[in-house]
Amino acid sequence: MKVMVFHIGADRYALPLWAVARVLPAAALKAIPLAPDYVAGLLDLHGAPVPVIDLSALAGAPSEQLWYDSRILLVDYPLAEGAADGATRPLGLLAEHVIGVDTIDSAALADAGVAGAPFLGQVAADGAGMLQLVSLAQLLSADVRAQLFPATGAPA
Repeated sequence: MKVMVFHIGADRYALPLWAVARVLPAAALKAIPLAPDYVAGLLDLHGAPVPVIDLSALAGAPSEQLWYDSRILLVDYPLAEGAADGATRPLGLLAEHVIGVDTIDSAALADAGVAGAPFLGQVAADGAGMLQLVSLAQLLSADVRAQLFPATGAPA
């Protein structure tokens, strides 16, 4: 399976490559009042507001500065887990130290075996150490999803 690899602190994480629509340089964001700390703000993407989540802050790691290899991974976020209509909205994921595309053996993926953040999925080991997948479907709680993607259409 092809994955986009990045760091949260010293640890490596990945998103399935099929989930990444675009990779953008880190950009200035507009703050969203009363949003959780891990909501970095709104990205102006060709005139359309796109909410951006700081993956380091979401994982409880201290947010560092923006690095030369910090990127916004633009994904098509599923609005409801298991929704039959497959409705998605653009969501930016601010990731530090984006390494790039790698291949992992799907058969080597294993359950992490620990309770923790629901958005963290299976792990695989390779020559560089452990790599943990991020689950888009579990990324946001229902209340944060409702705040970022209100039923009226445009992000708040």
